[in-house]
Amino acid sequence: MIRKLAVVILILIPIAARAQITIDQVQSGTLLLKTNQPGVYVAAPTVETDVKLRVRGMILRGEITQRFRNPEPTCAEAVYAFPLPEDAAVDTLRMTVGQRVIEGEIKERKEAEQIYQQAKSEGKKASLLSQERPNIFTISISTIAAGEEVTVAIEYQQSVDYRDGAFRLRFPMTVAPRYNVEPALSRLIAPAGEPALRQNRVHLAVDLDSGFSLRRVDSSYHQVTTTALGGSHYAVTLNGDVPGDRDFELVWQPDLGNEPKSALFTEKDYGLVMIMPPAVTRSARLPKETIFIIDTSGSMEGPSISAARAALQLALDHLDSQDSFNIIEFNSVTHPLWSDARPATTGNLVEAKQFVNALRATGGTEMMPALDAALRDATPNESAVRQVIFMTDGQVGNEAQLFAFIRAHLGRSRLFTVGIGTAPNTHFMRDAARFGRGTFTYIGNRDEVQTKMSTLFEKLESPVLTNVELRFDDPAVEMWPQRIPDLYAGEPVVVAVKFSKPSGRVIASAKRGTEEWNDVHSMQVTSEESGIGRLWARRKIEALSDSEKDVRQPIVELALAHHLVSQYTSLVAVDHTPSGVPPEICETRPVPMNLPLGWGGSLPGTASPAPLEIMIGMLLLAVAATVAIRR
Repeated sequence: MIRKLAVVILILIPIAARAQITIDQVQSGTLLLKTNQPGVYVAAPTVETDVKLRVRGMILRGEITQRFRNPEPTCAEAVYAFPLPEDAAVDTLRMTVGQRVIEGEIKERKEAEQIYQQAKSEGKKASLLSQERPNIFTISISTIAAGEEVTVAIEYQQSVDYRDGAFRLRFPMTVAPRYNVEPALSRLIAPAGEPALRQNRVHLAVDLDSGFSLRRVDSSYHQVTTTALGGSHYAVTLNGDVPGDRDFELVWQPDLGNEPKSALFTEKDYGLVMIMPPAVTRSARLPKETIFIIDTSGSMEGPSISAARAALQLALDHLDSQDSFNIIEFNSVTHPLWSDARPATTGNLVEAKQFVNALRATGGTEMMPALDAALRDATPNESAVRQVIFMTDGQVGNEAQLFAFIRAHLGRSRLFTVGIGTAPNTHFMRDAARFGRGTFTYIGNRDEVQTKMSTLFEKLESPVLTNVELRFDDPAVEMWPQRIPDLYAGEPVVVAVKFSKPSGRVIASAKRGTEEWNDVHSMQVTSEESGIGRLWARRKIEALSDSEKDVRQPIVELALAHHLVSQYTSLVAVDHTPSGVPPEICETRPVPMNLPLGWGGSLPGTASPAPLEIMIGMLLLAVAATVAIRR
């Protein structure tokens, strides 16, 4: 009897210890098989993964092909979930069933869902890709027969990250087990397999053309082979197929010298202009007129207003004697320190710091009057750079109205947003900075104020290029962004263009301090599918989305023309050959998935090991009781 109970304990512990994740915790492509409990899934093993990444300038196009097998004796329905950065655009879906290949089509979302459900009810194979939220996409795969393999391929694109003088490409290849306190409320639940069951092998290749000569190309975590193909063009491949147990990161550093440089990439009727700052910035410090806006509404009460005061005090310390400034406080009302900007003298700075120390959070969030006061430029000083630094948690509901106001009244100002607090409205903060030709900085707590504000002010003190413009021989171009931001150290400027006649010259010009700067490129049109047209369309959709008008139809037309998933469109692929498997008998079974390198096993699936310990304790009590009875 004791031996039998011991066996029960050994069997139950691994089952109870299975870890669980929610959709927000999915970090790599994962296939989740449906169970008989609505909204609950278990992860299926991936047979193999093939990744092809193409980089042109700062555009990354990725193609992911994953092969799955249903190991159970019954058919299955599944959901494939995969995360992407917020700026990623998914545009292609293919499903291979046996020898057949089904291409996905972009449809309006309701129509795509109807096509998928109809195929499912008829016992046909179908895939449906939808945008769950800006950075999570899912593909539903219906009717996978017992033992059958289904290959799903998606293509997407995004912007490459650039910081500290180098570009970074990161591709997630696994997901760590996570605790889940309330699994019944989770959209996606997945168990982690044992280390011995790892089987997903990944093949990855990168086709890299940076547009500039490179000093180095390195992989942070994998052994790779790098081949120079000429100029700025390289091929990078993983050395053989590797286990999908760690993320892949590729880093390349351009050789930029001491002058700003630009590059031009083309794709049929589209172009991409990229302007890079020099590796070493030696621009003369320009006089600044800085207007600080600080949010003192009730939502800023507590640590947020404390961090905002500290950030503003630090900002005042960075002002120079040749600068001028003003502070505008707002909550239910707007209260400027002075009627106009004043020189950064010792006396004015002392008065300003006293004003900041007295700030308290209360009242509503009437943001429009504060923006109006800050962007009002009654006596323009063309020799000074005008910068508006907006510190807020962004908790407003009239974002579209505020965006329209910024676009219409920005003038020569540049708007830089600083998000304060644990949960700022990042949608408003990022887009306000984008329309304001500035940048967004996030400060989560007071400990981050010194580092992040110092970094921001060091950048703002010496813009590399101001008044950046692009001129074309083609008189009917459409470019996004329409108003080009200034060029700062460590932040490239990227502009997507649609030509009516892709020929002639592209001239980039700007002011570098007091001197003129320009760079000229001749159009050399290529037919290569590099994603420039889709980037242009994605940026136009973003601009339309911020409008107060009804933009559904133009967004749908753009998404359909450029094969893009958007808030109004989805990708759907249907195999019109019936599978012969009645959908009502489909069911799924728990199966393992990859664990990250270094994980020794699975974890309990709750926020603490209490349920596991309780179960073990009860079983041990049963053992003890049995022993006592036998004695």
